[in-house]
Amino acid sequence: MDAKAKTRAGWDWLKGPEPWTGRMLAGDLLLASVLALLGLGVEELDHGSGKRMLASAAAVLVLTLLRRRLPATTLVIASALSPYLPGSFLVTGLLGWSAGRRVVGVGRALAAFTIAFLAAVGFSVLHEWSQMKLLLVIVFSTLMFLAMTVMPGLASRYWHQRRTLLRALQERNGQLLRERAMVAGQARLRERQRIAQDMHDSLGHQLALISVHTGALEVDPELTDRQREAVGVLRQASVAAMHELREVVGILRDGVEAPLPAEEAAQPAARGVAGIPGVVEAARGAGTDVRLTASGQPRPLVAACDHAAYRIVQEALTNAYKHAPGAPIAVELRYEDDSLVVEISNGPAVGPGAGEVVSGGQGLTGLRERARLVGGMVHAGATEGGGFRVAGVLPYGTEPAGVADVADDFGQQAQAQPPLGAPPMDWAAVDRELAVRGRNRTGGVALGCGIAVAAVVLLVIVMGAFAVMVIGSVDDAMLDRDEFDAVQVGDSEQEVRGRLPSGESILTSGMDRKGPPRPPRSSCVTLLSTEETELTTDRVFRFCFRDGKLVDKQAYEVKQ
Repeated sequence: MDAKAKTRAGWDWLKGPEPWTGRMLAGDLLLASVLALLGLGVEELDHGSGKRMLASAAAVLVLTLLRRRLPATTLVIASALSPYLPGSFLVTGLLGWSAGRRVVGVGRALAAFTIAFLAAVGFSVLHEWSQMKLLLVIVFSTLMFLAMTVMPGLASRYWHQRRTLLRALQERNGQLLRERAMVAGQARLRERQRIAQDMHDSLGHQLALISVHTGALEVDPELTDRQREAVGVLRQASVAAMHELREVVGILRDGVEAPLPAEEAAQPAARGVAGIPGVVEAARGAGTDVRLTASGQPRPLVAACDHAAYRIVQEALTNAYKHAPGAPIAVELRYEDDSLVVEISNGPAVGPGAGEVVSGGQGLTGLRERARLVGGMVHAGATEGGGFRVAGVLPYGTEPAGVADVADDFGQQAQAQPPLGAPPMDWAAVDRELAVRGRNRTGGVALGCGIAVAAVVLLVIVMGAFAVMVIGSVDDAMLDRDEFDAVQVGDSEQEVRGRLPSGESILTSGMDRKGPPRPPRSSCVTLLSTEETELTTDRVFRFCFRDGKLVDKQAYEVKQ
């Protein structure tokens, strides 16, 4: 495995199970930089050395980057390092938040935080063992761990579980919607199959009878040529009706058109603009005076618009046959710059109608809907001379986005499908679910307020404990000038230490390193003077011992 493959494998391991984008990496680096800078400030207050500052900054950076892959391990390591590297203490809050969210299972999370707590308290006791104030160290470490680690962990776990619950509700809602759509689709399919079967059994039988009888009449020698021609038109119309019925039945049954016979498939499209002359010719053969004119440069139309033009002419001619028998009909196709205009007009009826007219009353309404779906329009109305006019305007371009190809006889429009991989989501239902939950959100508000109050109380306790520790260590860090002068170089170490305070106080931490050089191989006690000094300056007394005697004492000033 080459270096590049190893680097890639290490990067994949570092990312862990979560996707880690460049933006997230930049955010982690920025967060680590801020915590490292704050940690350097803490180290400076604690008078840490340069090596310790560098180690603290490195620990913060490494722990921040590893928190996604090893949430529990980084929490334990940070808790163990914080007593020795005060600059890395602030990162425990971030690691507690990360562990509360990412550690799976209540038992594992409890174990991780318990081990981190024992590490924090145990190493704090070891670090402060020489001060012999173990109870105060344990109390202070416990309160700091609760405030800086446990509280962020609890808040993170509550927030993450709430988001997980909401996501589960959304996925469940999407699944229910998909199942409901499947059930509704199956119900529609069963109903369409039932309708298709009824149409096939009833209309198919009647059309077959018409075709058989007209075929027999067409060869009857007693008919005249005019009658035989009219019967031939009827037979062709019945055959065409049977073909269209078969196509509609196929669409109703399984959503696809029935295959055309080979002889029809080899012919040009008969249900578009190219089929309009055939419809007009059939009307002429039936004895109707129909004129077809076309103007402009013919241009191709998309399938839905092409079929809509055919249906407009077909429906308008049918209405003219029924409501104005014998009237001349004019069919005009005008190819405009941006659309095709289909206009059918007829004059008033020249004679009485052929009895009762069977009409569903939905023909023009269906034409308007068909044209609207492809971005066009249909106008129908009476003319001044008592006739009737139907005009449709159909665009040349493609159908509007999201509109399915409308090529069936019932104006059915397929519902737009969501993008691939995106489950349908009823956000209104989700909002209603959240609103129902919001009516009884007392528990959530109480929990949030409880966490906030507990955090404030813990911080107050920690600050109070720190103040008590500082005040309690004042006596161990202060010395009068007279007592300093009374001690002489050469006195016994045991005698001098018995007269001086212990000097083990946070107030004097690091003071001995800021004064004059210490005698070699000596141990020193540093104390603060009780004399009044400037606000930015402390007077320090230092006593150094070697071989059981006081070998040096110094009084110097240190800037705060």
